[in-house]
Amino acid sequence: MEQKPRWLNILDTLTAILFVVSVFLVFFYAPMERTMGAVQKVFYFHVATAWVGMLGFLVAAVVGVFYLIKGERKYDIMGLAAIEISLIFFFIAIIMGSIWARPIWNTWWTWDPRLTTATIVELIYAAYMMLRQGIDDPDRRARFGAVYAVLGFVSVPLTFISIRMLRTIHPVVVGNSDPGAEGSFSMTGPMKTAFFFSLFTFSVLFVDLFWHRVRMGKLAAKVEELRLKITA
Repeated sequence: MEQKPRWLNILDTLTAILFVVSVFLVFFYAPMERTMGAVQKVFYFHVATAWVGMLGFLVAAVVGVFYLIKGERKYDIMGLAAIEISLIFFFIAIIMGSIWARPIWNTWWTWDPRLTTATIVELIYAAYMMLRQGIDDPDRRARFGAVYAVLGFVSVPLTFISIRMLRTIHPVVVGNSDPGAEGSFSMTGPMKTAFFFSLFTFSVLFVDLFWHRVRMGKLAAKVEELRLKITA
């Protein structure tokens, strides 16, 4: 088995430190929001996990283009890794949004444009996983997966701009919010520090998990190649 890279060990340690600092900033440094109270703390991680989800989908689209151009298996492995991570983090973002919405909107769920588009994105990429499971040939699976990842990414920016272009009750954290938004608030200096540090921390976490998942993907690809040779 390939030895774990030294830089990956360093990245693991750095990620753990950043996460501890981020938790400290959110719960002990950033002040309590006057109206929402403790539930407002959820938003620091809600936005960060949603950011990781969108980041991974972007990475999958980019490496999908590279695969279609070069046809190298490593790009397929990277695309799958990015989408697997993003699916989990985007789902966590949706769950955290529901936890925040219950006391603020008095409901766990409403078919608001942002929530609806986010759900569509999650289902689109869940279908990507189902598509891959239904194709046995590695090259054909990688080609179909790359095309799907590129086309599926169209749904991601729609989720981001939905609360800026459509009438919605979902607040805009950075920028001007819709007048009808429920739960919007202005961030103080410490809140901004905790917010942007959380975004940075989760970005590093994505890189760390992505590196680990790609290493696992390469091993899985070798096992699949051996299986195909045996059964051929």
